[in-house]
Amino acid sequence: MEKKIVAIHPRLVPVLDRKFRPAILEYRAFLKAVADSNQAVPFRIALERSNGWISVYETSIFADNSELAESNYFYVERLVKTLLWQKGGWRIICGGSPKVGKYLQKIYAPGGLRDFDIRFMSRVYERPFVVEITDYDRVPAANETSQPIGRNLEGCRIGFDAGGSDRKVSAVIDGKAVYSEEVVWFPKVQTNPDYHYQEILTAIQKASAMMPRVDAIGVSAAGIYINNRVMAASLFMKVPEDMFEKKVKDIFLRIQKVMGEVPMEVVNDGDVTALAGAIDLNETRILGISMGTSEAGGYIDNQGNITGWLNELAFIPVDFNPEATIDEWSGDYGCGVKYFSQDAVIKLATVVGIDFMELLSPAEKLKLLQELLIDGDLRVKQIFETLGVYLGYGLAYYAEFYDIGHVLILGRVTSGEGGNLILKSANEVLTVEFPELAAKLTLHLPDESSRRVGQAIAAASLPNIKC
Repeated sequence: MEKKIVAIHPRLVPVLDRKFRPAILEYRAFLKAVADSNQAVPFRIALERSNGWISVYETSIFADNSELAESNYFYVERLVKTLLWQKGGWRIICGGSPKVGKYLQKIYAPGGLRDFDIRFMSRVYERPFVVEITDYDRVPAANETSQPIGRNLEGCRIGFDAGGSDRKVSAVIDGKAVYSEEVVWFPKVQTNPDYHYQEILTAIQKASAMMPRVDAIGVSAAGIYINNRVMAASLFMKVPEDMFEKKVKDIFLRIQKVMGEVPMEVVNDGDVTALAGAIDLNETRILGISMGTSEAGGYIDNQGNITGWLNELAFIPVDFNPEATIDEWSGDYGCGVKYFSQDAVIKLATVVGIDFMELLSPAEKLKLLQELLIDGDLRVKQIFETLGVYLGYGLAYYAEFYDIGHVLILGRVTSGEGGNLILKSANEVLTVEFPELAAKLTLHLPDESSRRVGQAIAAASLPNIKC
């Protein structure tokens, strides 16, 4: 008789998603089965990113000769997927199981199951993606780094937040916003990067007109940025590869030149979310989650610094149900982008029978649902409660990989009463399923004005004005 791992069913099932299989429960069920089997072996995973920085993760799996060894493949695949999008990397070195190592080499090969991931990481780090197998004790040691971020308030600054559905800009003088504007735009469907360039430049120039001078420009944007260059970003997902190289990678450097070469910093919007929380709360160990067009993640460590990790929560799996919604871009199922974003809300709206006019943009659909919630529509209430259950289990999974004491939740999806419903359901999940975590983790939902323009204001503090 074939042995199987006993699944752990959630105590709080999302009312609109009965097949939800929380990653954290599957993760714990596997580790418990391994521990109880007397056939456990240690398995070590190292991920190398830029400048020789290395992250290392230790776990246990079934020995290659175990009756349950086949279970290793699914567990390790989901684990490596999680680590890769949390930490980033162009090279994986694994040790402890040659069979599992060969499986990882197979799926992380061109044309393999994780073809999107290797192409994405190769673009980001400008290196061919490789998986190497070695002995457990020969896996490299960790070599981590961190650096201070933002909190620079002096002078006349511009903060720009490039969201997938709207762009926000603020003019900030000595830490006080004197002007803010929010404009709907459509960057993710545009094939011509001149559209993005003109929209960004227009916003920045408009803010500059509201101050006597411009000392610095800070940019918060979805995607991955190294030295102010765009390495990968969903904002430009429809731009052809050749045009990306010619006009997108250096788009912010070109704008900086037009603006007189003033100091500029371009940072992932998730890290700016976490920065906004660190400034507001005067705390560290903060995970920032922005629920907008996609899911953006950012992290401030116990020193108040950023780590150089990717924190691309949108691609981290939170639902292990193989029949879960597939992300069109990555081709994978159960990832955060479909659980903590506009897409998640719209997907659940179809479940409760809410139809939209075809011409409505995703942002307009979300706004319509938020208006229905104000009117007392119980179907919409269930949507946001379901998102809250997703979030509660998702946070417990994230907490396995991040040292966090605070979670800051921002983004268009959290505006209005919907945000309160999400927070309430998430806290209920943490209290019922994970009481130890609930006792040391605080969830924060900023006030309405901070939610809407807080990203842009925090972005303004990014550059250090050199004397």
